[in-house]
Amino acid sequence: MTVPAPATRETRPEEVVLLDRSGRAIGTAPKADVHGEDTPLHLAFSAYLFDASGRLLVTRRAASKRTFPGVWTNTVCGHPGPGEPLGVAVVRRAADELGVVATGVRLALPEFRYRAEMSGVVENELCPVYVGRVAGVGDLAPDPAEVDGHEWVPWPRFAADVVERRRTVSPWCLAQVAALVRLGPDPDAWPVADPALLPPACPPERARHTA
Repeated sequence: MTVPAPATRETRPEEVVLLDRSGRAIGTAPKADVHGEDTPLHLAFSAYLFDASGRLLVTRRAASKRTFPGVWTNTVCGHPGPGEPLGVAVVRRAADELGVVATGVRLALPEFRYRAEMSGVVENELCPVYVGRVAGVGDLAPDPAEVDGHEWVPWPRFAADVVERRRTVSPWCLAQVAALVRLGPDPDAWPVADPALLPPACPPERARHTA
């Protein structure tokens, strides 16, 4: 399934799914109110999107963002809406934040979890990791409220630089890259993870999103 980028970027207030320790949903809260010194555990996702030659799209978070401003990280991160499958949320967020269509989206790390703090603001997430492709590389149009910069980097170079600490990235990206490297050297050959391993709060995954 291919989901075209919307004509206008998302403007509705975002609701974040709050979780208990086992990953079950216990309510929702506005995204604008969630992150602070004692951020509750909530549901999120990270995605690593590649072009046809295997280069990873790396982004720098906008300086205006409340959490980890100005930090380089993976292609796109975000929060699914209540009842929204995570794979669908990846496609939506790639369109909203970067103006691109994500295709071939598949689950890679269903159980990833992290907690990190910067300047007194905490991220505390169950954050499954997805991989996929970017369709229409030339259509890239980052939202300046979300992204200050981007670059395309061959995966072997990016992974080695992150793991060997030659490149500074967000704490979740650092941990995710280390886990992805363990899946093998070729992102195209990474196995599709069992969706049954996703947090219980996640709705059933739909059919894989392919071009």
